[in-house]
This record gives sequence, C-alpha cells and structure tokens, in this order.
Amino acid sequence: MNDIGKRRPIASPAPAAGADHKPAPLGGFPRVRMRRNRRAAWVRDLVREHALAPSDLIWPVFVVEGTKARQPVPSMPGVERLSIDVLVEQAAEAKHIGIPALAVFPQIADNLKTQDAREATNPDNLVCRAVRALKKAHPDLGVVCDVALDPFNSDGHDGLVRDGKILNDETVAVLRRQAVVHAEAGCDVIAPSDMMDGRIGAVRDALDAAGLMDVNVLAYAAKYASAFYGPFRDAVGSSGALKGDKKTYQMDPANTDEALREVALDIAEGADMVMVKPGLPYLDVLRRVKDTFKMPTFVYNVSGEYAMLKAAGQNGWLDAERAMMETLVAFKRAGADAILTYHAIEAARLLAKAKS
Repeated sequence: MNDIGKRRPIASPAPAAGADHKPAPLGGFPRVRMRRNRRAAWVRDLVREHALAPSDLIWPVFVVEGTKARQPVPSMPGVERLSIDVLVEQAAEAKHIGIPALAVFPQIADNLKTQDAREATNPDNLVCRAVRALKKAHPDLGVVCDVALDPFNSDGHDGLVRDGKILNDETVAVLRRQAVVHAEAGCDVIAPSDMMDGRIGAVRDALDAAGLMDVNVLAYAAKYASAFYGPFRDAVGSSGALKGDKKTYQMDPANTDEALREVALDIAEGADMVMVKPGLPYLDVLRRVKDTFKMPTFVYNVSGEYAMLKAAGQNGWLDAERAMMETLVAFKRAGADAILTYHAIEAARLLAKAKS
C-alpha cells in the first residue's frame, strides 16, 4: 500500500540554537521592526505621510519704483526689492517651476506716506500698477494683495493713528477702498493683515458691492504681535517710521484659545481662507485651527524665520537647504494647505531637481 493521499503530520522547524521557543509578543520587537520602512529610499517615499510640492508655496515679493531695479534687503539675504519690469520677469520663473501665486508688498517713497495713508487707495499706486503688469504678462498666475496701511502710513502702523491710538472703524473704512482698488487692478486674493475688528466682513461687502464677488478673501486671522517681523519692516520701509508697538491689535503670543475666536469670527464674516502668522513659533496654533475649522489654512513663514536660517547657513552652523525643507514640511505636517515663504523659489528649484 502506498502513501499517496495519506495525511502526514507537519513537522515543526527545528528551533534555532539558544531559542526559548516562545513566540514574539504581538505588536512588539522583534516581530515589529520599525526600521523596515526606513531601509531604502523607495520605501520611505511610499510610506511618507506628508509631501511638499511647489504648488503649496506662495512667493512674497517686494516691489519698488524704477526700471531694472534690484535692491538687496540686507536683513534678508537673497531677497531683493524689484521694480515692476524685473518682477514680471521673475514671475515667469516662479510660474515655470510650479509656484501658483505671488503676494505683492510695496516699498513706496517716503513723501507718499501720510497720516491718512491716502496712497493706499490710489488706483494707480505702486501695488496696482504691479498687479496690472503681472496679470497682463501672466494671467494664469495668482496674485495676492496685502490690505493694511503700514507701507502707506507715516506712523508705520497697520491702521490710522490719532493721539497715539490706533483707530479701528476709521481704518476699516480705508481698508474697504484699498481692497476695491487692488481687486479692480486684477488682484485675485485680497489679504487683510491689519487685525482690525470687523474688517473681513467690511472688505467682503465692499468687494461684492463693486461687483467683485469672485475675488477671494484670505484673512490673516491669527496674527501675533511678534518679534519675527523686523526684516519685513526693513523691506517695506516701515521700521523707522513705527512709533510704539502693535500689541493693541496684533495678538498676544501667549494665547491660543483667542486665536480660535479670531478665526471663527473671520470665517463668519466671509473669509475664504484663513492664515496663521508667524509660522514656526505657532505650529500648535496652526494645528488647532486646521483641526477645529477644516478650512483652507495658510501659514506665513515670516521674514525673521527666513533670516535666522539664512544667517545660520552662511555661518556654517547648519545645512541651510536641509533646514529650509524640514521647516516647510513642518508646516505641512501641522496642517498648512499653503505656505507663504521667501524660500519659495529656492525650495521649488530643489523639489524640481529631486523629481528629475
């Protein structure tokens, strides 16, 4: 009789020398080895939770009068103020490498800065001319316009000042007109950064009344009274004019619940997107905002954050490129849908190089 069809017991493999014959605990080492998913680039790519792309970036740019002008900003290595013609040329590269939008900030002549910030509402001011030139040359490139009075105000504040007090409602009335002239010039996204109460609803109403219903409003919803804005104020020329501080309208860095109230109000008033500013010191706020509201949530990687990395890199204290990319991924990890960053061009180039 042969053995075909008979069932035979399956022999257990011989235990390894020194084995104690006990199975590895579920969920523990050595059955679970976390390093398996880190052992090669291809598997790290597959399991990566967050990815950074050029389409996540908005490039803030500084514009000045003149032609063929490129003025370095000493406190922001690698950043220049650009005349409109040069800005249009640079925008072509931004678009080519996949950056979807620019945010425009002006440095205007001192003689145009007044206590009533009237140049902010001039339909032929520097910002409006820059916007028209950008949209004519690159109609499919998004343009974001800051709405605040600090570049136009002889006091260096985001609002009008009377007897040392920043006026809320009077400022909002100017911001409404400023938003409309920017949008009429072709701006795609109006971004009030002033932190006056009620300005999001007022700006939305003004845009709608002017027939500009399709223009987005990006609210600087949680903007803190931060020490990290210094280089930006150098770039727009407001640092020397600033009298006092901005603590009566920008937020206390110690508060996070207050940020949620600010964001909730701006959403109720019609904001299409909300923003947290600055970025790195406020990753916890960014995460809370995204988790709470599930709104398009932006973050501003501000001038002081940029300057710190650049200075450390120039001194050889860290690898500036790696630190830059790590910083930008941190914003994505914390919940940012888009990042305003002066690193935008450099980061997008690196991303394109890594992909090629």
